[in-house]
Amino acid sequence: MKVAVVGTGYVGLVTGTCFAEVGMDITCIDIDQKKIDNLKQGILPIYEPGLEEMVTRNVAAGRLHFTTDIAEGVKDADVAFIAVGTPPGEDGSADLKYVLAVARGIGENLTDYCVVVTKSTVPVGTAAKVHNELTQALAKRNSSIEFDVASNPEFLKEGAAIDDFLKPDRIVVGVSSERAQDVMSKLYKPFLLNGHPIIFMDIPSAEMTKYAANSMLATKISFMNDIANLCEIMGADVNMVRKGIGSDARIGTKFIYPGIGYGGSCFPKDVKALIKTAAENGYQMQVLKAVESVNEAQKEVLFDKVKKHFGGELQGRKFALWGLSFKPKTDDMREAPSLVIIEKLLAHGCTVSVYDPVAVPEAKHSLGDTVTYAKDQFEALVDADALLVITEWPEFRSPSFGVVGKLLKQKVIFDGRNIYDPQEMQEAGFAYHCIGIRTAHQEPAQVSA
Repeated sequence: MKVAVVGTGYVGLVTGTCFAEVGMDITCIDIDQKKIDNLKQGILPIYEPGLEEMVTRNVAAGRLHFTTDIAEGVKDADVAFIAVGTPPGEDGSADLKYVLAVARGIGENLTDYCVVVTKSTVPVGTAAKVHNELTQALAKRNSSIEFDVASNPEFLKEGAAIDDFLKPDRIVVGVSSERAQDVMSKLYKPFLLNGHPIIFMDIPSAEMTKYAANSMLATKISFMNDIANLCEIMGADVNMVRKGIGSDARIGTKFIYPGIGYGGSCFPKDVKALIKTAAENGYQMQVLKAVESVNEAQKEVLFDKVKKHFGGELQGRKFALWGLSFKPKTDDMREAPSLVIIEKLLAHGCTVSVYDPVAVPEAKHSLGDTVTYAKDQFEALVDADALLVITEWPEFRSPSFGVVGKLLKQKVIFDGRNIYDPQEMQEAGFAYHCIGIRTAHQEPAQVSA
């Protein structure tokens, strides 16, 4: 099959490359000439484990192509994916201008029947708008070329996107005709050989499924963070609570780890967009409003612990941060808790030294020279008053605590991801603060009767 993918960001590049990996003829299209030139040379705009090698391999095999010419890309395409950004507006709604512009561009250049697929995360009703743009573009050409619109939301986890695409839990496709369903069935046949399910449904349901899935996962995270905060007050251990509830098959063990809030390109944006969509239709998403509120507050929890430990005297102190990206195995800094924590520290007169295995180039776009960038995790610690663990990269899990203690000015660790054992930290002589556990260095909370 011949497939066009418009947009070479995270979703578009992973989608195009993985389809090429199973032998399809893929053309990825973007208006950014520099990005396209870089991709042709194997220079990727994002970090995703294994993706660079896969891109290089499929370009060399002649299955993966990059261009800025949409006419070239969609010529004779069986399927054309729209995989451009839908950034949130100030009111939280998804901005569809890029999606609709691509739809017009495809309509202006179709040469034969094609299924035009929204891969971007878009609100319910977007497919109808895409259909309208295509219809108008073809009418201006006096063209009678037939097409179908479909919705095929992505469920990729950053850091594990290739496995998620090649071995999906499920493939959700919204269609409005048998012809489109036949084309999409053929497209995904290579991914179904091992029994991975494809679920066909109406288009509005497919559009809603993406938002519902991400909002449910965000809800689990915020719920567990709320429970963790109460555990600290009450003297309970959130790790024990997590194990207790996670053993219930109805709840499960995933997404119930406490921390310092969710970030990234999906959860914050999609929760806001679903809240906005509901409001526009006269309905209030009360649970999701609480989810969002808890998450925003949770990003400040670690700073509050720092402030309390030092009695509010932060002016002139130095703090080391391990991790900047919103999660491991990605360089994504969008909505990262690290940005909130750094902003708070700087506002209180602190200096900050940071280290992240891959996210520093992205971080510099947001932070500039307001922080010091260490060449490794230990350089960041030199003469710091405390270490703040922000992202649970594997290399942070078992450091030499003897070295850590010698490099720090004070043996203090604030663990935003609960990756260390409180008892071991105490025995090593560290003042240790984490999430959802009242440690030896915390004063018991005063709880009203």
